[in-house]
Amino acid sequence: MNVTATKNTLVDAFAALGAHIGLATGSPGTSATPANEATGGSYARVATTWGAASSGSRTGTAVIINAAAGTYTHGFIASAATGNNQIDNAALSPNIVLNAAGQIVVTPTLTIV
Repeated sequence: MNVTATKNTLVDAFAALGAHIGLATGSPGTSATPANEATGGSYARVATTWGAASSGSRTGTAVIINAAAGTYTHGFIASAATGNNQIDNAALSPNIVLNAAGQIVVTPTLTIV
């Protein structure tokens, strides 16, 4: 896609679908129900605030997610703090490993290419 205005329109529409960021210990899958969603350690999805579109990208504010000890392989975007409302997901590279309960900071970015 080469037209910046079109990219910005698409990324704006995508961002409008949801702003809650979550973590998963394996692939969340392709349905609205995020498989392998993190649990324990005071885990909860956290809302980001999306910035303005620029060159087909929008970056959200950093979110701090409480997480139990474990390996986190994916992050996802959902339309609410709870429930079966996954919008999309992506693999974390590298995986994030916590040897004890702690916090994971995620700065989400949406990009239309």
